[in-house]
Amino acid sequence: MNFILRVCEGLSKNTALFVGISAIIAFFCPSAFSWVKGNTQTFILGFIMLTMGMTLSGNDYKILAKRPFDIFIGACAQYTIMPLIAWTLIQVFDLPKGVAVGLLLVGTCPGGVSSNIMSYIAKGDVAFSVGMTTASTLLSPVMTPLLMLWLSGENIDVDAWGMFKSILIVTLIPVCVGSTLNILFGKKQTYKTAMQVMPSLSVVGLAMIVGGVTALHGHLFFTSGIAIFCAIALHNTLGYCGGYVIGKLFGMNTAQKRTLSIEVGCQNAGLGTNLASTHFQALPEAAVASAVACVYHSISGTFLASIFAKFKK
Repeated sequence: MNFILRVCEGLSKNTALFVGISAIIAFFCPSAFSWVKGNTQTFILGFIMLTMGMTLSGNDYKILAKRPFDIFIGACAQYTIMPLIAWTLIQVFDLPKGVAVGLLLVGTCPGGVSSNIMSYIAKGDVAFSVGMTTASTLLSPVMTPLLMLWLSGENIDVDAWGMFKSILIVTLIPVCVGSTLNILFGKKQTYKTAMQVMPSLSVVGLAMIVGGVTALHGHLFFTSGIAIFCAIALHNTLGYCGGYVIGKLFGMNTAQKRTLSIEVGCQNAGLGTNLASTHFQALPEAAVASAVACVYHSISGTFLASIFAKFKK
């Protein structure tokens, strides 16, 4: 059991590396991950969100009630900064339609499930991070489709109702089920032991999703790869800066500013990947862009958290 827990800990600490290796394997050997598509991909993402919900206790919901102003500012920043930066980059650089849809999806998705770990590494406000992730996830079935409908323009057909149902199924319902399990059984030792394994299973699930998209559409990276990488990198970096600036404008302390920076910059690109694969099948570059964001956000977020951690103040 100790060996299994050490392996799980290694996977959790090296998320970006493991996901990146999966993408490379899928690129050169597509058959290894080509089965991760459609309902299988949706099930895997639902499982990832279930594991997130299983970490939420009654105390986490009390955070939402005790710190409404901080959470409100965080949620507003989440659903304004990243979507508007994505839209601006699309207009300035006249990005291809598929890349544009992928960038908008990443920008309009809620905070990433690994941002809480990154906030902990950065010596940020972990309670604030959990509260922000919870709030943005609960809001996502409404906010993500509405923002996509508003920002995508007339040239892109957005099935807002279909996206609402998809996000409800793969995000809100699994999170609520997982949270209920934690509230009911969280104090039991068996549950605590299982929770030590869950984060690593989430990493495996994320790697499968990225691998599946790479196996199906990896060849597109040669035609749109530079545009995708540059757009994702710039979007992500500006998100980190924007989150930190908002925290400074509202007089937050250093830990809160670090957390807001990470929460705003790191998106749930796994959800974006699933939405792109489900609702924008005619634009495969969208799924590729979201998959690239999965890897890039994990790497950049961990790197930024490490930099923050070196400065104690």
